[in-house]
Amino acid sequence: MPTEQRDQRRGARRPARTPRGPVPSALRAAWRRTAAVAAGLAVLVLGAGLGAPAHAAERATCELREGIELRDAIGNVFTKALYCDNLPSDVYARADFASPVTGWLKLSPSWFPCYTTGPADTQGSKTWYYTQGDQVGSMPKIKGWGVVPTEAVRLPAGTAQPFPGLPRCPWF
Repeated sequence: MPTEQRDQRRGARRPARTPRGPVPSALRAAWRRTAAVAAGLAVLVLGAGLGAPAHAAERATCELREGIELRDAIGNVFTKALYCDNLPSDVYARADFASPVTGWLKLSPSWFPCYTTGPADTQGSKTWYYTQGDQVGSMPKIKGWGVVPTEAVRLPAGTAQPFPGLPRCPWF
C-alpha cells in the first residue's frame, strides 16, 4: 500500500505545501504592512517599559494623614502618619544598619508615623522613618516595629527630608 493511502487510513494529515513560484505583490505588501505595524507596537511597548523606572520617583505618592490612631507594640499612640509607596526593606530596631532586624517591609504602600536620624543611607540621607513591618523578624514581642532608611521610602522627587509636617519620634 502506498504511504499516502496508509497515512490517510490512519488519520494522519499531510503537511500543507507552500505554493511555488513568485509571491504576488499584493501579498508581499500586506506582509510588509503587518511587519511595520508589529515593529511600531514593539517600539511603543518597549519604550513605555523602559521609561517607567526613570519616572517612578516622580510619580511616587505620599500623603500626610491626620486624625488617625496607630498604636505600636510598646504603647505609643500616633495620630498622624505619612502614607507612602515604599521598596521592600529590612526594618531595624534602631536607626543603625548594625541593629537587629525586627521585620521586613514587603508590601507597598506603608505608613510612617514619625522619623528619627541615624547613619546615612546609600543616598546620603540621615533620616529614618518609623513603621511596622509586614513580616515580623527577630524580637517578636515588638511585632515588627522599627525604622527604615529614607531610601526605602518612595518620596516624590524634590521632597525635603524629613517629610514636612511629620513629627520626630519622641524617644529618639
